[in-house]
Amino acid sequence: MMYFKSYFSTISTTRFNLHLDKISKFIGGSLLFFSFSSLSATPEQIQHIQAAAEQYIIDNVEQPIGGSLEAQAANIDSRVFATDCPSELTVSSKSTKSTASNITVLVECVPDNWRLYLPVRLTRTGPQVSLIGPLNRGQIITAQDVTTSMVDLQRLRRQGFSTINAVIGAKVKKNLRAGEIIEQRDICVVCRNDVVTIKAVKSGMTITTKGVALSDGSHGEQIKVKNSKSSRIIDGKVTDISEVTVIF
Repeated sequence: MMYFKSYFSTISTTRFNLHLDKISKFIGGSLLFFSFSSLSATPEQIQHIQAAAEQYIIDNVEQPIGGSLEAQAANIDSRVFATDCPSELTVSSKSTKSTASNITVLVECVPDNWRLYLPVRLTRTGPQVSLIGPLNRGQIITAQDVTTSMVDLQRLRRQGFSTINAVIGAKVKKNLRAGEIIEQRDICVVCRNDVVTIKAVKSGMTITTKGVALSDGSHGEQIKVKNSKSSRIIDGKVTDISEVTVIF
C-alpha cells in the first residue's frame, strides 16, 4: 500500500514539475519578447537616424559645380536597438569622397551607448558638355558644336567638362558621335607639335616667347614645351588655346 502511494506521489510530482517548467518557459519567452520589443527602434527613431546620416553627406561631401547632390540612407531593420537620444546624434565617416557611390556613416548616441553603421547612396547630378553633331579628328570645336546637359556624374567613366568655354577652340583627337559627352582625353587645347605662346611670369612681370608643345594638354594641365629660341625644355601649365604659362 505504501508502495502505491509513493508511486502515485512520484508521478504527481513529475507532472507538476513538467507543468511548472512549461509555465516558466512561457513566462520567460513572454518576458524576452516584451524586452526585445521594448528595446527595438521605433519608426520615428529609424527615420531620425536615416535623416542624420543623409544630412551628414549633404554637409560634408563636395557638391558638383552647377549640379546637385542627393543622399539616400539604406533601410534599417526595425529590430535594431535605439533610443530617443537625450543629446544630438553624433555622425561621422572615414570617407567623404565625392566620387564614391556609397559611403558608410557612423551614427551614435553617446549618452545611451549605442551606435549604428549605415550605408548611404550618393547621386551626383551635374552639367556636362556634349556634342550637338558629330565631329571628326582634327576639327576645332566651336560654340555651335556643343551644348550642356544634366547627367548622373557617378556613371561617367572619365573626367568631362562642366562649361562650354572649357572646350571652345580645342582640337578633337578622335572621331566623336552626336550626343557624346566630351571627355578630357578626347580633345587638346594645346596639342603635341603645336606652336604655342610661352608666357613667363615672375614678380608681376610677363615675358612672352614662342615654343613647341611636346605633349597634348587641356586647361590647367602641365605639359612640356620647348623654347624655340633657347631650345630649353620647360614645364608649363595650359592656360588658353595655344598658350602655356610658366611661373618662376
